[in-house]
Amino acid sequence: MIDWPEKEHYTAEDLVRIIRILRDPQDGCPWDKVQTHQSIRKNFLEETCEALEAIDANDPGMLREELGDVLMQVVFHAVLEEEQGRSTFSDICREVCEKLVFRHPNVFASSAARNAGINGWDALKNKEKGRRTLADELDTVPATLPALMRAQKLQKRAAGHGIGPAGQEQALSVLRQAEERWQETAGGQPSSDEAARAAGELLLAAADSIRLAGVDAEEALTFASKAFCRAVEGGQEAERSEQ
Repeated sequence: MIDWPEKEHYTAEDLVRIIRILRDPQDGCPWDKVQTHQSIRKNFLEETCEALEAIDANDPGMLREELGDVLMQVVFHAVLEEEQGRSTFSDICREVCEKLVFRHPNVFASSAARNAGINGWDALKNKEKGRRTLADELDTVPATLPALMRAQKLQKRAAGHGIGPAGQEQALSVLRQAEERWQETAGGQPSSDEAARAAGELLLAAADSIRLAGVDAEEALTFASKAFCRAVEGGQEAERSEQ
Protein backbone atom coordinates (compact mmCIF):
# COMPACT_ATOMS: atom_id res chain seq x y z
CA MET A 1 0.00 0.00 0.00
CA ILE A 2 1.47 3.36 -1.08
CA ASP A 3 1.18 6.38 1.21
CA TRP A 4 0.50 8.97 -1.51
CA PRO A 5 0.61 12.60 -0.34
CA GLU A 6 -2.39 14.69 -1.41
CA LYS A 7 -1.44 17.79 -3.39
CA GLU A 8 -3.16 21.00 -4.28
CA HIS A 9 -1.41 21.08 -7.66
CA TYR A 10 -0.28 18.13 -9.75
CA THR A 11 2.15 18.10 -12.68
CA ALA A 12 2.78 15.86 -15.66
CA GLU A 13 5.66 14.31 -13.70
CA ASP A 14 3.22 13.39 -10.93
CA LEU A 15 1.10 11.59 -13.52
CA VAL A 16 4.17 9.69 -14.76
CA ARG A 17 4.99 8.69 -11.20
CA ILE A 18 1.44 7.48 -10.52
CA ILE A 19 1.47 5.30 -13.65
CA ARG A 20 4.84 3.88 -12.59
CA ILE A 21 3.36 2.98 -9.21
CA LEU A 22 0.33 1.36 -10.83
CA ARG A 23 2.71 -0.63 -13.06
CA ASP A 24 4.88 -1.85 -10.18
CA PRO A 25 5.26 -5.65 -10.59
CA GLN A 26 4.84 -6.26 -6.85
CA ASP A 27 2.59 -3.58 -5.40
CA GLY A 28 0.89 -2.21 -8.51
CA CYS A 29 -2.71 -2.49 -9.65
CA PRO A 30 -3.51 -6.07 -10.85
CA TRP A 31 -5.05 -4.67 -14.07
CA ASP A 32 -2.58 -1.87 -14.87
CA LYS A 33 0.59 -3.89 -14.34
CA VAL A 34 -0.28 -6.54 -16.93
CA GLN A 35 -1.26 -4.19 -19.78
CA THR A 36 0.75 -3.83 -23.00
CA HIS A 37 0.73 -1.41 -25.94
CA GLN A 38 -1.51 -3.86 -27.79
CA SER A 39 -3.94 -4.59 -24.96
CA ILE A 40 -4.82 -0.90 -24.41
CA ARG A 41 -4.50 0.18 -28.03
CA LYS A 42 -8.25 0.55 -28.51
CA ASN A 43 -8.53 2.53 -25.25
CA PHE A 44 -6.46 5.30 -26.85
CA LEU A 45 -8.96 5.57 -29.70
CA GLU A 46 -11.96 5.47 -27.37
CA GLU A 47 -10.58 8.21 -25.11
CA THR A 48 -9.75 10.38 -28.13
CA CYS A 49 -13.27 9.97 -29.50
CA GLU A 50 -14.72 10.93 -26.11
CA ALA A 51 -12.56 14.08 -26.14
CA LEU A 52 -13.97 14.90 -29.58
CA GLU A 53 -17.48 14.47 -28.17
CA ALA A 54 -16.61 16.98 -25.44
CA ILE A 55 -15.31 19.43 -28.05
CA ASP A 56 -18.51 19.07 -30.10
CA ALA A 57 -20.60 19.59 -26.95
CA ASN A 58 -18.58 22.71 -26.03
CA ASP A 59 -18.55 21.42 -22.45
CA PRO A 60 -15.42 22.68 -20.61
CA GLY A 61 -15.82 20.34 -17.63
CA MET A 62 -16.29 17.32 -19.85
CA LEU A 63 -13.39 18.38 -22.07
CA ARG A 64 -11.09 18.82 -19.07
CA GLU A 65 -11.89 15.29 -17.93
CA GLU A 66 -11.55 13.72 -21.38
CA LEU A 67 -8.28 15.52 -22.18
CA GLY A 68 -7.00 14.15 -18.88
CA ASP A 69 -7.93 10.64 -19.98
CA VAL A 70 -6.11 11.17 -23.30
CA LEU A 71 -3.06 12.47 -21.44
CA MET A 72 -3.18 9.43 -19.17
CA GLN A 73 -3.09 7.19 -22.26
CA VAL A 74 -0.04 9.07 -23.57
CA VAL A 75 1.76 8.69 -20.25
CA PHE A 76 0.80 5.01 -19.94
CA HIS A 77 2.36 4.22 -23.32
CA ALA A 78 5.39 6.36 -22.43
CA VAL A 79 5.92 4.35 -19.23
CA LEU A 80 5.62 1.11 -21.20
CA GLU A 81 8.39 2.37 -23.48
CA GLU A 82 10.45 3.41 -20.46
CA GLU A 83 10.16 -0.10 -18.99
CA GLN A 84 11.55 -1.52 -22.23
CA GLY A 85 14.44 0.94 -22.18
CA ARG A 86 13.45 2.52 -25.48
CA SER A 87 12.35 6.05 -24.52
CA THR A 88 11.00 8.12 -21.64
CA PHE A 89 8.30 10.72 -21.20
CA SER A 90 11.06 13.35 -21.22
CA ASP A 91 12.30 12.00 -24.57
CA ILE A 92 8.79 12.31 -26.00
CA CYS A 93 8.40 15.88 -24.71
CA ARG A 94 11.81 16.84 -26.11
CA GLU A 95 11.07 15.46 -29.57
CA VAL A 96 7.69 17.16 -29.90
CA CYS A 97 9.18 20.47 -28.72
CA GLU A 98 12.02 20.18 -31.24
CA LYS A 99 9.48 19.37 -33.96
CA LEU A 100 7.35 22.42 -33.15
CA VAL A 101 10.35 24.74 -33.23
CA PHE A 102 11.60 23.21 -36.50
CA ARG A 103 8.19 23.51 -38.17
CA HIS A 104 7.71 27.16 -37.23
CA PRO A 105 10.68 29.03 -38.72
CA ASN A 106 8.38 32.04 -39.05
CA VAL A 107 8.18 32.19 -35.22
CA PHE A 108 11.45 30.77 -33.87
CA ALA A 109 14.68 32.42 -35.02
CA SER A 110 16.61 29.37 -33.81
CA SER A 111 14.69 26.97 -36.07
CA ALA A 112 17.03 24.80 -38.15
CA ALA A 113 14.51 25.06 -41.00
CA ARG A 114 14.82 28.86 -40.94
CA ASN A 115 18.58 28.61 -41.21
CA ALA A 116 18.27 26.10 -44.05
CA GLY A 117 15.78 28.30 -45.92
CA ILE A 118 12.96 25.72 -45.86
CA ASN A 119 9.46 27.18 -45.82
CA GLY A 120 5.95 25.73 -45.94
CA TRP A 121 4.40 23.15 -43.62
CA ASP A 122 4.42 20.29 -46.14
CA ALA A 123 8.01 21.00 -47.20
CA LEU A 124 9.07 21.05 -43.56
CA LYS A 125 7.38 17.72 -42.85
CA ASN A 126 8.87 16.15 -45.97
CA LYS A 127 12.36 17.33 -45.00
CA GLU A 128 11.90 16.13 -41.42
CA LYS A 129 10.63 12.69 -42.40
CA GLY A 130 12.92 12.23 -45.42
CA ARG A 131 10.04 12.09 -47.90
CA ARG A 132 11.23 12.70 -51.47
CA THR A 133 8.62 11.10 -53.73
CA LEU A 134 4.85 10.81 -53.90
CA ALA A 135 5.18 7.15 -52.90
CA ASP A 136 7.04 8.28 -49.76
CA GLU A 137 4.24 10.72 -48.95
CA LEU A 138 1.46 8.18 -49.51
CA ASP A 139 3.23 5.51 -47.46
CA THR A 140 3.33 7.78 -44.42
CA VAL A 141 -0.46 8.30 -44.30
CA PRO A 142 -1.46 5.94 -41.45
CA ALA A 143 -3.47 2.92 -42.60
CA THR A 144 -5.31 3.04 -39.26
CA LEU A 145 -6.99 6.40 -40.00
CA PRO A 146 -10.77 6.35 -40.54
CA ALA A 147 -11.35 5.53 -44.21
CA LEU A 148 -12.79 8.90 -45.30
CA MET A 149 -10.08 10.86 -43.51
CA ARG A 150 -7.35 8.68 -45.02
CA ALA A 151 -8.85 8.96 -48.51
CA GLN A 152 -8.83 12.75 -48.40
CA LYS A 153 -5.26 12.87 -47.07
CA LEU A 154 -4.09 10.57 -49.87
CA GLN A 155 -5.96 12.63 -52.46
CA LYS A 156 -4.52 15.89 -51.15
CA ARG A 157 -0.95 14.56 -51.34
CA ALA A 158 -1.53 13.14 -54.81
CA ALA A 159 -2.99 16.50 -55.93
CA GLY A 160 0.23 18.17 -54.80
CA HIS A 161 1.97 16.13 -57.52
CA GLY A 162 -0.63 16.97 -60.19
CA ILE A 163 -2.52 13.67 -59.86
CA GLY A 164 -6.34 13.64 -59.68
CA PRO A 165 -9.06 16.08 -60.73
CA ALA A 166 -7.76 19.52 -61.66
CA GLY A 167 -10.80 21.19 -60.09
CA GLN A 168 -14.32 20.75 -58.80
CA GLU A 169 -15.87 20.46 -62.29
CA GLN A 170 -13.63 17.53 -63.16
CA ALA A 171 -14.16 15.98 -59.73
CA LEU A 172 -17.93 16.12 -60.19
CA SER A 173 -17.55 14.44 -63.58
CA VAL A 174 -15.58 11.60 -61.98
CA LEU A 175 -18.24 11.38 -59.26
CA ARG A 176 -21.06 11.11 -61.83
CA GLN A 177 -19.22 8.31 -63.62
CA ALA A 178 -18.72 6.47 -60.34
CA GLU A 179 -22.41 6.94 -59.51
CA GLU A 180 -23.42 5.50 -62.89
CA ARG A 181 -21.19 2.44 -62.31
CA TRP A 182 -22.72 1.99 -58.87
CA GLN A 183 -26.27 2.18 -60.28
CA GLU A 184 -25.42 -0.36 -62.98
CA THR A 185 -23.79 -2.67 -60.44
CA ALA A 186 -26.44 -2.37 -57.74
CA GLY A 187 -29.24 -2.74 -60.28
CA GLY A 188 -27.99 -6.12 -61.46
CA GLN A 189 -26.92 -9.26 -59.65
CA PRO A 190 -23.47 -8.19 -58.45
CA SER A 191 -21.09 -10.35 -56.48
CA SER A 192 -20.04 -8.97 -53.12
CA ASP A 193 -16.64 -8.07 -54.58
CA GLU A 194 -18.18 -6.17 -57.50
CA ALA A 195 -20.54 -4.27 -55.22
CA ALA A 196 -17.75 -3.40 -52.80
CA ARG A 197 -15.49 -2.19 -55.63
CA ALA A 198 -18.19 0.01 -57.15
CA ALA A 199 -19.17 1.38 -53.73
CA GLY A 200 -15.54 2.11 -52.92
CA GLU A 201 -15.07 4.02 -56.18
CA LEU A 202 -18.22 6.05 -55.47
CA LEU A 203 -17.09 6.92 -51.93
CA LEU A 204 -13.58 7.80 -53.11
CA ALA A 205 -14.91 10.10 -55.85
CA ALA A 206 -17.32 11.74 -53.40
CA ALA A 207 -14.51 12.27 -50.87
CA ASP A 208 -12.36 14.01 -53.49
CA SER A 209 -15.18 16.31 -54.59
CA ILE A 210 -15.95 17.12 -50.95
CA ARG A 211 -12.25 17.82 -50.30
CA LEU A 212 -12.07 20.25 -53.21
CA ALA A 213 -15.09 22.04 -51.72
CA GLY A 214 -13.05 22.58 -48.57
CA VAL A 215 -15.10 20.19 -46.44
CA ASP A 216 -13.74 17.47 -44.15
CA ALA A 217 -15.64 14.33 -45.23
CA GLU A 218 -15.08 12.51 -41.94
CA GLU A 219 -16.51 15.37 -39.87
CA ALA A 220 -19.34 15.96 -42.33
CA LEU A 221 -20.47 12.32 -42.05
CA THR A 222 -20.06 12.38 -38.27
CA PHE A 223 -22.30 15.42 -37.91
CA ALA A 224 -24.80 14.03 -40.45
CA SER A 225 -24.96 10.77 -38.46
CA LYS A 226 -25.68 12.72 -35.28
CA ALA A 227 -28.43 14.64 -37.07
CA PHE A 228 -29.84 11.32 -38.35
CA CYS A 229 -29.98 9.94 -34.79
CA ARG A 230 -31.72 13.06 -33.52
CA ALA A 231 -34.25 12.88 -36.34
CA VAL A 232 -34.98 9.19 -35.74
CA GLU A 233 -35.27 9.67 -31.99
CA GLY A 234 -37.49 12.72 -32.54
CA GLY A 235 -39.73 10.71 -34.87
CA GLN A 236 -40.07 7.91 -32.34
CA GLU A 237 -40.94 10.41 -29.62
CA ALA A 238 -43.59 11.94 -31.89
CA GLU A 239 -45.09 8.50 -32.59
CA ARG A 240 -45.24 7.68 -28.89
CA SER A 241 -46.94 10.98 -28.08
CA GLU A 242 -49.59 10.32 -30.72
CA GLN A 243 -50.43 6.87 -29.31
